[in-house]
Amino acid sequence: MEVYKAWVRRNQEFIHSLESLANGITWLLPERFSNSEIGPEAVYALLGIAGDVNQYIIDTAPSRTSSMSSEGSSSFPWTLCVSALKNLETVVEVAAQHFFGDDGKWNFIAATEATKVLVRLGMLRDSGWKMLLEGGGTVNSEKSKDLRVTVGGIRRDGRPGENYYGDIPPHLERRAMAALNRFGENAKIASDPMWRQRLRQSYEPPAEVVEKPTFSSIWFEKGLSSQLLLTGEVLSIMRPLLYVLLIRKYGIRSWFPWAVSLGVDLTGISFLSFATNPKRTSKESCYQLSSIEKEEIKRRKRILALYLMRDPFFTKYTKNILEKGDRCFSQIPIAGFLIAKGVELLIGAQTRFTYTLGS
Repeated sequence: MEVYKAWVRRNQEFIHSLESLANGITWLLPERFSNSEIGPEAVYALLGIAGDVNQYIIDTAPSRTSSMSSEGSSSFPWTLCVSALKNLETVVEVAAQHFFGDDGKWNFIAATEATKVLVRLGMLRDSGWKMLLEGGGTVNSEKSKDLRVTVGGIRRDGRPGENYYGDIPPHLERRAMAALNRFGENAKIASDPMWRQRLRQSYEPPAEVVEKPTFSSIWFEKGLSSQLLLTGEVLSIMRPLLYVLLIRKYGIRSWFPWAVSLGVDLTGISFLSFATNPKRTSKESCYQLSSIEKEEIKRRKRILALYLMRDPFFTKYTKNILEKGDRCFSQIPIAGFLIAKGVELLIGAQTRFTYTLGS
């Protein structure tokens, strides 16, 4: 296994090119959207899992692992588990529909979504209640402003940590003078040959200790913005499971599951926007988003477009618009062919619930 890990890390570009080629070939497999698509979907899922494993090997290389340790990352492969479940969910749907029918498949889809909820909640807790990126498929590696990182006994906010000897004056100039005095004392010690020898034998670079915020500290101490942020994140995690359970009860043609799912998505995004908007909350309690978290909120807003691909909206409105567009451009030689294939793929993808689940 170690030999394979080393090979993957040495040939990253080749691995990525090979994976892209293999994934492209799967779309050329015959009868991809026919009734007997368990085989093609299984191949696609296995290729996806293999790609996720290779990416996890690359991301956990020793050089990257040392930098990730400062973020308080867990040794448990949460992102790999989430990605594997995402790749398997369509296979589960296709196989369940083949063996148990259209009504029986929802039990298996619900079980898959419940498993994803448990994994994501575990990842949310283990990450210090930070926002999940791409549904947990990507590590939120940027340092959160809520984390108190201690380096060599001095916290990042300038206040002394538990292992710091002596007090640091609050004023910037006095802190600088104190640092210079400590530097001079260390220089005197280092000038002694005996001390230099001992330092070479026993010195280790100061490790960063990340103090992850607990649920109680966020919910009871951080204020309304943190409560809204955490609530919005839990709503985002629970929404796919709730959607599946409502479809299981009311049916895929009912507007009620569609409307409830959309309402939960909009509520979660509204909570996140309110908690991170300094105009609506005080600057002291406003949660400061990192750049990747801002991109995640934009992504969640973009995937709201998937509601156009979900029944009953798709059957009543979107499908008719696509078919009209296909007929309008059918007489144009090249554009007509490409548009027809695009419409065919969209309609075919919509026949699988997990393609448009957006989880």
